[in-house]
Amino acid sequence: MKYFLHIGYNGGNYHGWQSQPNAVTVQGVIEEKLQRIFKTSITVFGCGRTDAGVHASQYFLNITIKDAFDFDLKFRLNKHLPNDIVVYDIIEVEERQHARYDATSRTYDYFIHLQKDPVLGKYSSYYELENLDFEAMQKAANLIPLYDDFEAVCKQPDLHNHTICHVTHAKLYVNTTQQRLRFSITANRFLRGMIRILVGHLLKVGTGDLSLENFELILSKQLLLTDKKPAFANGLYLSGIKYPYIKVNTPTDISSFLKQGLN
Repeated sequence: MKYFLHIGYNGGNYHGWQSQPNAVTVQGVIEEKLQRIFKTSITVFGCGRTDAGVHASQYFLNITIKDAFDFDLKFRLNKHLPNDIVVYDIIEVEERQHARYDATSRTYDYFIHLQKDPVLGKYSSYYELENLDFEAMQKAANLIPLYDDFEAVCKQPDLHNHTICHVTHAKLYVNTTQQRLRFSITANRFLRGMIRILVGHLLKVGTGDLSLENFELILSKQLLLTDKKPAFANGLYLSGIKYPYIKVNTPTDISSFLKQGLN
């Protein structure tokens, strides 16, 4: 029997999603708890990878259980999992359905605060920058959906079969009073480091180190920058996954309070 697990996690204590030797990962922790519950090894397949320190407000993974179980798996998993990983729903699906390959769109949010804050520092990226040109940054964000080849903002293009991504939404939200920013982007797929590199470029547009014209030349692959320094990992959230056959209620998650005033 095959199931989708709808989860969320704070990635601050993990070396990313994917299991790797000698490192604590979200996938590794979930597999270890499943093995403890079912007394057998169970491999989980996620909807995508997140880097070290990156969070997921909404994430889906699929598992296959050989024999039917007669207990509340959601309750038992939440009891065994650490507080920074939560299971929202467990949904039985057809054998052919897959958390990664069936996702039709993915949405990420990136949060920035420009005034040092002892609480926000755990959930948002702090940049000590003044007099950012928010209007120019918003114009730069609006340019992103006009292009579909993002090789220029990919950390390792050779890892991908192609660098085409269909971006349907990209927008920068600004709260000048609170000095906070939210960059939201939706696409069918994303490349390695793509979002954090885009945010890094948007910040350069805001400081004047990168002109709006040159940002567009980067997107059109007419200007190649060797400096692809990504934004910090801490502010990035995988915040939405859509499937043609699954509808779930969006939970009140770790990033909900960050969106207040930035909608």
